[in-house]
Amino acid sequence: MSREDIAALSEDVDLEVKLAAGRDGRGELPDSFFETYSAMANTNGGTVLLGVKEKPKGHFTPQGLPDTANILKKLWDELNNRDKVSANLLSHSLVREVEVEGRLILRIDIPRAPRSSRPVYIGRDPLRGTYRRLHEGDYKADQESVKRMLAEQVEDARDARVLPRFDMDDLDPASLSAYRNVFSSVRPDHPWNALDNLEFLRMIGAWGRNRETAEEGLTLGGLLMFGQLPFILDQLPHYILDYQERSEPRAELRWVDRVTTDGTWPGNLFEFYRIAYRKLTTDLKIPFRLHGDRRTDDTPVHEALREALVNTLIHADYSGRVSVLVVKRPDMFGFRNPGTSRIPLAAAIRGGESDCRNRKLQKMFQLAGLGEQAGSGIPKIYQNWRGQQWFPPKLYEKNKPEQTLLEMSMHSFIPEEISTKLQELFGDRIAALTETERLALALAAADGTITHPRFKDVAAVHPGDASKVLSHLVREGFLESSGTGRGTVYSLPGTGALREKTLRERYLDTIFSDGPNPAPDSVHSTPDSVHSTPDSVHSTPDSVHSNLELACLPDPLIYPDLHVKTAAIRARSRAPRLEVERVILDVCAEHYLSPRDLAELLGRAQETLRIHYLAKMVKDGRLELLHPTTPNHPRQRYRAASKGEKP
Repeated sequence: MSREDIAALSEDVDLEVKLAAGRDGRGELPDSFFETYSAMANTNGGTVLLGVKEKPKGHFTPQGLPDTANILKKLWDELNNRDKVSANLLSHSLVREVEVEGRLILRIDIPRAPRSSRPVYIGRDPLRGTYRRLHEGDYKADQESVKRMLAEQVEDARDARVLPRFDMDDLDPASLSAYRNVFSSVRPDHPWNALDNLEFLRMIGAWGRNRETAEEGLTLGGLLMFGQLPFILDQLPHYILDYQERSEPRAELRWVDRVTTDGTWPGNLFEFYRIAYRKLTTDLKIPFRLHGDRRTDDTPVHEALREALVNTLIHADYSGRVSVLVVKRPDMFGFRNPGTSRIPLAAAIRGGESDCRNRKLQKMFQLAGLGEQAGSGIPKIYQNWRGQQWFPPKLYEKNKPEQTLLEMSMHSFIPEEISTKLQELFGDRIAALTETERLALALAAADGTITHPRFKDVAAVHPGDASKVLSHLVREGFLESSGTGRGTVYSLPGTGALREKTLRERYLDTIFSDGPNPAPDSVHSTPDSVHSTPDSVHSTPDSVHSNLELACLPDPLIYPDLHVKTAAIRARSRAPRLEVERVILDVCAEHYLSPRDLAELLGRAQETLRIHYLAKMVKDGRLELLHPTTPNHPRQRYRAASKGEKP
């Protein structure tokens, strides 16, 4: 292993390096190791290198460990001490001594914990000792996240629970009748067609019996599938279903068609599926095909969209504080469900492994001929999308709040306009590149930026080979890079470092925002709605539904000039006050920007800007606040006041 290998590793996995020198310089397991162990195990796994120094950030210096015996003894002793940590996920094959430039270091590969072991926590109290990994740092998990992990640990199927005092009166009769019609058309000779409604519900898993109390009633899956909205909200107060159709191929917040849980339709999953699928597939080009002597209108694209929609509904954590959201745009489809995946995303894409959160719902959809067999849905989506020569779908997670997202772009793999753009940028130099290198440039041109994991997945190359390709393109001037480790992003020359991961993550999510203009009659906008209470996610600072703030964010794909405007200030540690203020007003002329945004753009500390510049400029009327009545609002943003004059 070399320094270059470590750098490549830092882009492919979540990497933490620790000097681990100890007080005497002989080597010691750092006290912070188990915080990292817990955080990685509860997120997506990662690698810890002991005996390596990172300074400056992104530059690794192997210092070595004179004695690893004491470190290894303490590691294994504490991993098997339940007073120290709740679970040992490591085997000897995951803890290795490796040599880097003649120095001995320890490599510890920490796997993502299986659902049955999460949360992995320090000490005896999971509510106090659980950590999550966010942006290359270890953070204590909030109590709600820990409680959700504990519930996932003990409930194989979240929707199998029998609900006391919920019965047939809580269902929408028309939805159940429509489902039975679909079932009988798919399975005309099935004996369940002759059953009455109660027995039919029992057979498909929508009605159950608590064997401990002998109490019978609807299962949570049955209520979700066929229930009426008010009664679903009685059980799941944060339940929201949302379909949005947008007219422009960009991170556009306005919608031209929307269906949400507003009380104008039953609000259950079966009706949402029927409405959303019809709208998703409207206007799809359908080639003429025969199945036997009958025409079929089902295409691979229909099949992929159907599977994506069903997959979103059956894997959602309906106790979560994020809506189910389906987005249709001219250039792509987007699907979001609350809750992270129960299995690693790489395993979901590979197929053959399944741990469905709502198995009753999965069964009900499958019985109606909707949805693939367990473990084959995501591979089917990827396969059908590849068959159209479109960019592979992008499946990813976010942990705050917990959600899983699937983006299905309809851009050709290397469309003509991208090829033309690259030819204009690089001329004949492009011909000397390999096909894999041209693919990397095409991805950067189409997406605005490219990361190591995204390129590796799309190009289907080894992580080391992906690193070599990207490094070569940077050296030859085809790409520019910014950030370090897993935060490294690559872009075409001259497009600006505004696309660094920290900013990009916040802005590109707008395709999954809930929009600034909710339906007027929506239950989510009424004064007495559970979704407008002080405790609701829709009013919290971290809410993805802070629509006004999302509407004010600058799209980095449309405004790449902000980075250029601030380059001179960012390059200097000291600058005249009037010059800094002039630049702040310039970049805030059209956009509301947060202290964090301005700190990144100007290369200054947030507190320095807030205390020495922003507060003064607000006071003298040159800047205005997004939240003027709450100056210390945690999501405060600043914009140049229309009446203010630039100095």
